[in-house]
This record gives sequence, structure tokens and C-alpha cells, in this order.
Amino acid sequence: MRFSTRAIHVGQDVEEITGATIPPLFISSTYTQEAPNVHKGYDYSRAFNPTRENLEACLASLEGGADCAAFSSGLAATTAVFQTLRPGDGVVAGHDLYGGTFRLLNKHFVPWGLEVVYADGESLEDFEKAIGQLSRPKMMWLETPTNPLLDISDLEGLSNLAKKHDMTVAVDNTFATPCLQTPIALGADIVVHSTTKYLGGHSDVIGGAAITRTAEQMEPIRFLQFAAGAVPSPFDCYLVQRGLKTLALRMEKHCQNAHIIAEKLLDFPQIKEVIFPGLASHPGHELAKKQMCGFGGMVSFNMKGDLEKTKRFCSDLKVFSLAESLGGVESLANHPALMTHASIPKEIREERGVGDTLVRLSVGIEDVEDLLEDIEQALGNA
Repeated sequence: MRFSTRAIHVGQDVEEITGATIPPLFISSTYTQEAPNVHKGYDYSRAFNPTRENLEACLASLEGGADCAAFSSGLAATTAVFQTLRPGDGVVAGHDLYGGTFRLLNKHFVPWGLEVVYADGESLEDFEKAIGQLSRPKMMWLETPTNPLLDISDLEGLSNLAKKHDMTVAVDNTFATPCLQTPIALGADIVVHSTTKYLGGHSDVIGGAAITRTAEQMEPIRFLQFAAGAVPSPFDCYLVQRGLKTLALRMEKHCQNAHIIAEKLLDFPQIKEVIFPGLASHPGHELAKKQMCGFGGMVSFNMKGDLEKTKRFCSDLKVFSLAESLGGVESLANHPALMTHASIPKEIREERGVGDTLVRLSVGIEDVEDLLEDIEQALGNA
């Protein structure tokens, strides 16, 4: 089956007793056993739950992986992946990183014992240099497109580099989704999602997932899912799976609207720089064309002026909501320096390009004319 068909049908078998087209929610926390430890495969829902298993089967299929573990948030999934490592192991990560991941690494996993080095850029040479600084390199952590600067990493090239050093490659694929990009097909070992974002797609659920290339790679992650217990509720799993059914349609519109807005932003004199992989001027444009089948729904830009003008612009938007998160059907604006990336120290953040005039847009699926008019009136006020 092709992508949209799998998104609708995998993990959604007709319920046998009633013939219900949509499987029912299994909200039971526990399951009656015939005799001690004799049951139908389920004993306690922290361990296994049929509704969660349905979602996991669909996500594994969409990413082309062998198995999937769903979590209560994207950071819970990220935490489980890093916890498969041991104190003294080394992680190399990209220079532009989601603020929550940076905070998790620096404030928890470095004190816990991981050695973490950030590459200076996105090139193979930058990552090779960073790997050389680790005493025991074990994992390469990638985002592409990155958050919030939308840099593009060469997944195939970096995966090959990691294999030379016997490193596991983990990719946060939240921005692209498996609709636009499948990192496992390009050599990655683990794919992580905040299912809160595009996969759920309606800003009404928090969730995460980790998908692995092989069943063996899933074993330590599955153990942590069970032992630490950061599992999503059955209703959360149901909401994400319902979102998956329209993912391909929504991503097509997200990409279309974002491209139109990115090109229009180039015409505004108040804008200093527009960052969008679909623009020919983007340094990763050709690579994005090669490894993605769409440029995504995220657009970032730097305004001319200062922090106060940028804050005024963000506050005066009417159709765009000024809010955390991304990937919903509604359009959101974000000021990374004060919001999603505020946990990164100012000097590090600014050195990486996340300054006071940077705005990140999650372009929704509204009529694009309304979005453009909203941007224009807010820029006029600013």
C-alpha cells in the first residue's frame, strides 16, 4: 500500500465482534486473566494497550521502520532514546537544535554522564570534527529541517559517516513528517517525533514516538517505555491516529501555503532575511529537493529593527496565533528567543543565529490570502 492508504488503514482493522469500521478505544487499565499470568496478551495498560499498539503499527509503517514505541510527549520519546546510552558515551548533535532537546542534554544528560558535542555547522566536515572531540562516540542526533533556522542536513551522508564510527543515528523528523521524508530509508537507525505537531495535526493532543530500523534496536526503548511509564493515554493515541488519516492532504496544503508566504515575504521592506528550504537562495535547497518530497510548512525570517519591533509584529497578528508548538491546521507565530528556545543561553543562541529579530511561522491550511493580509497589517504596525 502507498502512503495515504497506509495512513488510513494500518492499525485500523475492522473490529471483529461488531464490525465497527473504526476500532474502539480500549481504556481499561487492567485485564482479567484466566489463571495467574495466563491472559490474551494484555495484563496492564502501561505495558501493552491495543489502542496504543494500533498507533504504533501505523507510525512504524509510515516511517518504514520495524517497530514503534509511543510516548506521552516528544521529549519523553527523546529521553528514552538518550537513556539507551550509558555514562561516558558520546553524543554529537547539530548546531541548530530544538530548545527542549538542548535543555534536556545540557541540564540532565551531561550531569548524568553523557559527553555532548555540537557540530559547528551542517556539513560532513563539521560533524567529523565534532566526532573527533568525543572519547567514546555512540550517537549522532540530527534535526532536518532544523528548529528554528530550517537548516538541511545530509541524512545519507551523515548516516554513512556515523557507520564509520559505529554510531547510532537518531533523527527528529517532526518538521518534515514521514509524508515528506523517511530518514530510515536514508540510513538512520531511529526516528523520533513529537506527535503533538503535524502527525496529530489539530493542536489538541500531546504525544511522542520513537521508530527503529530493526526490532532489536527497539528492545531497550520498549523496556524504558514499560519501566519508566511515560505512555500516552488511549484517547491520545486515538487522536494522533485520526490525525494521520489526513496527514498527506494537510501537508500538501501546509507546503503550498508556506511556499507562497516565503516568496511574498521577500517583497516586504521590513524583512531582512527569509529562511525557507523551498527558496532557491536557501543553502540547503538542492539537498532538500533530493531527500524530501516537499519543503514543509515552516517559514522563519529576520525582521529589520530590534526586539521591540519584532515583539510588536508578533503581538499584532490576528489570524496567526502567537503560541508555542507548530504543525496544527491553524497558523502559529513564534518568537524563538523568548519562547521555544529561551532555555538556550543568550550567547549560545545568538551565536547560532537565533536572535531577537527572528520569527518562526508554522503556516496552517487557511486561505493563504488571509494569512498574507494578516502578515502585511502586522508588519505595518511594527
